[in-house]
Amino acid sequence: MLTESQKAKLVEYKNAVSAPNQAKERLAKLFDDGIYTEIDSSVKDGAGVVAAYGYVDGSPVYAFSQDKSVKSGAVSKQHSAKICKVYDLAAKNGIPVVGIFDSDGAVVSDGADALAAYSDILAWTNNLSGVVPQIAVVAGTCIGSAALIACSADIVIAAEDAELYLTVGEGRNGSDAAKLGTASVLAESDIEAVESARKLLSMLPANNISAAPEFEFSVSSKLAEGKAADIAEAVADEGSLVELSGEFGKASYTAIATVGGSAVGIAATNKTGDKLSSDDSAKLARFVRTCDAFSIPVVTIIDTEGFESNDNIRDIAKLANAYAEATTLKISVVTGKAYGSAMVALGTANADMTFAYPDAVISPIAPVTAVEFLWHDKLKGAADVKVEREKLAAEYAETEVSAFAAAEKGCVDEIITPDEARAKIVAVLDLMAGKRLNKRLPKKHSNMPF
Repeated sequence: MLTESQKAKLVEYKNAVSAPNQAKERLAKLFDDGIYTEIDSSVKDGAGVVAAYGYVDGSPVYAFSQDKSVKSGAVSKQHSAKICKVYDLAAKNGIPVVGIFDSDGAVVSDGADALAAYSDILAWTNNLSGVVPQIAVVAGTCIGSAALIACSADIVIAAEDAELYLTVGEGRNGSDAAKLGTASVLAESDIEAVESARKLLSMLPANNISAAPEFEFSVSSKLAEGKAADIAEAVADEGSLVELSGEFGKASYTAIATVGGSAVGIAATNKTGDKLSSDDSAKLARFVRTCDAFSIPVVTIIDTEGFESNDNIRDIAKLANAYAEATTLKISVVTGKAYGSAMVALGTANADMTFAYPDAVISPIAPVTAVEFLWHDKLKGAADVKVEREKLAAEYAETEVSAFAAAEKGCVDEIITPDEARAKIVAVLDLMAGKRLNKRLPKKHSNMPF
């Protein structure tokens, strides 16, 4: 039997745990039915963070939410210890982690201990990278070392009015972070950011050795043609698309979706019709590596004349390495132009299946340039050289470097039409769902220019 003193302490404890605050409200929005269990709920000395576990769409998830009502959410040794415990439990159990960031910084009076507190968290989030999915929700203030931690997550979701930057005084909000490629998803509010995390979590596997969940789905009635987003919408299950880094690398498109009920990453190159920039290369490379870490199949939709300039060779190399190193299921669909190094960098050579539309052009260089090298004699004596060059380029594209010519050389597995695209992709996803990892030479890690 409890003594009166114990009963009083129990009531005091229950009241303290259940006392509402913004950090707990955000966790309630994350977890199913607002139900979660706190971890180390009675840690004294104002830890300024709520650590918890619960379920998101029926699957277990660990989370922490910084509590600005306690010392402005300042990070101390105890604050760090609670967060590190979340990562430790996530590692032991193979369960995703959501971090909700809103803190004015470290406890400055702690001196070196404050730096150690941040270092401990950063070590955990990086060591767990590629083991369990990590989503950072930047709900308020996230500056300095906290920004490094948040941006180490697989996906960063920022509220529009949140602060996410490294150096005090920069004053960048969520919109700025999205344009810089720091935030993967931009939300109107902290609550919408948490809801976005829920949707993404529902499509991700629990860890790097678990399969992604399967979903019931509705088929889109759209035709897989046009710009990248239009094709992605036609290929994906209706209502499942979540675009990532939409404000960064404007010529490319990346999204998590389900196709035939299975989680898939969709990477495409023709969002605006422009050539790929350095930002596009970095964006696509990061996306492919994220998908590969959790064995999420990647569908790459190719329609590009190539890269903007030679100045971004380092980022192009990142992109090529990401595709070459990825062992997840890779499906390529050439829907238009596929010229030179872009076709190579986007991994078609080691894709598991490559499709092409009948009017696709797959060429080592742009047809206009090829005509100058290979058919220059045909331009001699032309009344209008420019018109004749364009005419010859069209002929070259239709004959020498057409989809049919590429198929004859074994560069394309099958020529398909836009109305067949979704069904063909679904069939490959079903057939190759059990793909085993490709054999790799033993090494600690690659050393490409990331």
